[in-house]
Amino acid sequence: MPPIRRLIAILAADVAGYSRLMGADEEGTHARLKVHLAQLIEPKIKEHRGHTVKNTGDGLLAEFPSVVDAVRCAVEIQRGMAERNAETPEDKRITFRIGVNLGDVIVEEHDIFGDGVNVAARLEGLAEPGGICISRVVRDQIRDKLPYPFEDKGEQSVKNIVRSVQVYALRPEAVAELPVSGAPIVGSRRRGVLACGIGAIVAAVVVAITAWWLWPMTRSSPTATPAGAAATQIGQPLTAPRLSIVVLPFVNLSNDADQQFFADGITEDLTTDLSRVPHMLVISRNTAFTYRNKPIDAKQIGRELGVRYVLEGSVRRSGNQVRVNAQLIDATTDAHLWAERFDSDTGDLFALQNDITRRIARALNITLVAAEAARPSERPDALDYILRGRAAELNPPGTAVSTKAIGAFEAALTIDPSSSEARIRLAGELIGRVLNGTSTSSKADTDRAEALIGEALAAWPRSPMAHFVKAQILSQGLIEETIPLEEKAIHLSPRDPLIGIWYSRIGVVHLLQSRIDEAVNWLEKACIATPAVPFHHIALAAALGLKGERERAAAELVEARRLRGPGSYVSIAQIANGYFGVPKIRALYEATYFAGLRKAGVPEE
Repeated sequence: MPPIRRLIAILAADVAGYSRLMGADEEGTHARLKVHLAQLIEPKIKEHRGHTVKNTGDGLLAEFPSVVDAVRCAVEIQRGMAERNAETPEDKRITFRIGVNLGDVIVEEHDIFGDGVNVAARLEGLAEPGGICISRVVRDQIRDKLPYPFEDKGEQSVKNIVRSVQVYALRPEAVAELPVSGAPIVGSRRRGVLACGIGAIVAAVVVAITAWWLWPMTRSSPTATPAGAAATQIGQPLTAPRLSIVVLPFVNLSNDADQQFFADGITEDLTTDLSRVPHMLVISRNTAFTYRNKPIDAKQIGRELGVRYVLEGSVRRSGNQVRVNAQLIDATTDAHLWAERFDSDTGDLFALQNDITRRIARALNITLVAAEAARPSERPDALDYILRGRAAELNPPGTAVSTKAIGAFEAALTIDPSSSEARIRLAGELIGRVLNGTSTSSKADTDRAEALIGEALAAWPRSPMAHFVKAQILSQGLIEETIPLEEKAIHLSPRDPLIGIWYSRIGVVHLLQSRIDEAVNWLEKACIATPAVPFHHIALAAALGLKGERERAAAELVEARRLRGPGSYVSIAQIANGYFGVPKIRALYEATYFAGLRKAGVPEE
C-alpha cells in the first residue's frame, strides 16, 4: 500500500544558541523553554489551525493547512518572543529561528517526511535568530495576502537538496516593527538582498584611518545577487559562489567537556554575523555541524557544500584564561589565507564570546575582500567592481586610493544602476574626500553624495551604513541632526563589528556641542568596542582634558600615540593640519577638541 501523502505548509523552528544556553544554565533554560512553548508557541499554532508534529528538544516541527496560516503564526511567534525577551538579560534570552515551506510530504502517525520537510529545516537554519525564512513557493502564495517585508536573499545551495532554493527573509528588526496582532503592515516593501562581507583587523594605523568604512553594508540591499547554482545530480560538486563560506564547529580542546557550549556559541555567532553582510553566502549552522569531529579536508568540504572558503577553529580554556584559534582556508586550493590567535580572561564569558566573534569577523573582511578582488574576471559584473572598490579602501587613504575606489563604484553603478550598495559606497567616498580636504569641488561632491544616499535610503531604509554616511554628509553643517542617524545605525546593527566607530562619532558631536559628560561616556564605549582605533583615544583625551581629568587625558594621549605610531599627535599644529571643513565646524573643533587636547598636554608646535 503506498504511503499517505498530503500537501501542507511546514513550519520548522529551533532555538538559536541552544548549546550555549544549556551549557550556561541547563535547568533554567529548559524551564524557560517549556514556559514559552506552553504559553505562546503551542497556543499560536492552534490559533492558526496548525498541529505540532513533534518537539525536537531544541525546536519543533508543525504543519498547517495553509501557508498564510503558517506565516502568520511564525510572525506572531517571533513578535511575541521579542516582547517576552525585552526584559530578559541577553545571555538568558531564548530566541527562535523559523523556516516555512510548502510541500507534498509523507504522513505517518507521529511524523512527516520528505523533501518539503528538509527544505523547511534548511530555511530555518538560514534564518537569523528572531527572524523567518520562507521559500519562493510560500512567498508566491502570500504575496498579495500578507505584505510582510520579506527580503529576497537569492538562490541558496543547501545540503542534501538537489536544486537550489530561492529564499526570502524577514529580519528580526522588521518583525519588531510589525503590529502585535500580526496583521499585515501597510505597503509592501519588496526588496532584494545581498548576503555578504565583513569588517577589518589589520595594522593599527590602517584600522584607525579606514575602520569606519571597512565593514560592508550590513545585510540586505535592494539588488539581489544569485548565490550560485546547485548540483544537477546528487553527489555532483556545487558551483561555489563568490564570498561563500562555511563556519565549521569550533573544536573544544579544554579538559572540561562542559566548555563545548562556549565553542558552539562562537560557531553559531559567527555564522549569524557573517550571514548579515552583503554578497556573503554562509552555509547554515545545521549543515556545518554535521562535520563535527570529522577530519578537515577543505577541498572536499568545498566540493560538497559549494563554498570557496572554510573557517575552522578551536577553543582551549585553562583556569581563568581562554585561547581561541581560527584560520581561513581557500577550499579551491587548500591554501591557508589567514590565521589568528585570541587570548583573553574569562571574566564574562558572554561578553568574551561577543568580543571574539566580532574580532574574527573584522579580520575576515580584509582577507576575503582582497582574495575575491584579486581573482581574474574576463567579464566583470557589478559585484566584481564593488569588491575592487572595497579592496582599494583597505589601503591607507590618499587621492590615488580614493580615485580608484570611486572609479570602481562608478563602474558598478554603470552596470547595475539600481545597486544601493554601490550608491552608498560611492557616496561615502565622495563625502570622505570632502572631509579630508582632497576634493577638487566640495560642493559638487557633497551634492552628489547627498543625492546618492537619498536614493539608497529610499530603496533600502534599513541600511545602517546609509544612515551613517548621511550623518557624515550632515556633519559639515547640521551636526545636531547627525546623532539620531548614528543611533539609527546602531539600532539597525547593534552587533556591528565597527560599532565603536559609530559610538565615537556620537561622542565627538557631543564634544563639539560642549556636552562633555555625554562625550566621555560615548567615547569610552568606543574605546571598549574597538580599542585599536587611535582616534577614539585622542578624542577621549580631548574630552577628559575639558573635564579637568588631566591624568586620564594624558594616559589616553599616550595610547593614541602608541597605536598611531611614532611622530603622531605631537602638536596642535600637526593635528589641525588634517582637519578640513566649513568655518563653522572648524570653529567648534577649536573651541572644544583642540582646547581639550591643549589641557591634555599637547603643545602648540
